[in-house]
Amino acid sequence: MADPLLLNEPFAELLQGIAQCATCGVEYDAASVPAICPVCADERQYLPPDGVQRWHAPTVESAGIEVVELEERLFALRVDGGVGIGQEAKVLVTDAGNMMVDVPAAITADAVAQVATLGPMRAIIPSHPHMFALQSAWSAALDGAEVWIARADAGWLGRAPGNLRLWDGEEEVLPGVVAAQLGGHFPGSAVIHWEGDDGRGVLLSGDTIAPNPDGRTTTFMYSYPNRIPLSGPVALRVAGGAARFAFDRLYGNFAGSILSGAREAVLDSAARHAAWTSGDHDDLTGPAGRSG
Repeated sequence: MADPLLLNEPFAELLQGIAQCATCGVEYDAASVPAICPVCADERQYLPPDGVQRWHAPTVESAGIEVVELEERLFALRVDGGVGIGQEAKVLVTDAGNMMVDVPAAITADAVAQVATLGPMRAIIPSHPHMFALQSAWSAALDGAEVWIARADAGWLGRAPGNLRLWDGEEEVLPGVVAAQLGGHFPGSAVIHWEGDDGRGVLLSGDTIAPNPDGRTTTFMYSYPNRIPLSGPVALRVAGGAARFAFDRLYGNFAGSILSGAREAVLDSAARHAAWTSGDHDDLTGPAGRSG
């Protein structure tokens, strides 16, 4: 039977019953939306400056989505417009089926069709609650692909996907593709390690480890918008967890990446982070406040 989404017949049915927070783009059950989005009320996100909670009724073409090939068998879904924080989902293509890592806050018939042509979707894995977005609709559109939610972060679900799978620790989701919860940003914050088409290794790091604009270093934050860093010991722990895997390249959940030497960059960046947060370089910050 042809997929009704691709025929554009009951497309809107996929979005019935869903409300999105207009600020973060995370989905909720429309019949029971909270007074304030708890994801935004948490200090890792933010409420609108005017303090007014706004809910968005998602539509099929509320934003544009471009499917971009990043490297062999790895694609990005880049959203233009719509609501939310503008994350960039990734689609990983393997011989055993495909995986979506992080989820767009929008959905379009064209993007679904392009993703479907890449092969069967076996799993959808948001790296942490800020990435929950329209995961129910994407799962339904892609033949009910399982949505993997870290058990430690399941309390942030505002809407349970129809094909929900709770997971803990570390699992090989597909042959050669391992999901690992390293914590830090959220207790269940995860990374995805893939051997890569060239065998050198790729880490899809979400917000667990964020590539910096220089393309050579990373950062480790409890709250990115509010600039609250993780402690040095936690950054070192997260980096050490990632370094158990061999990877040459790293892609975050926005447009940032490190395209060579990524494993070493993560370890070096964690050491730098730990040194600054522990006060090792306070002598470089100026004389203000010094006694005497």
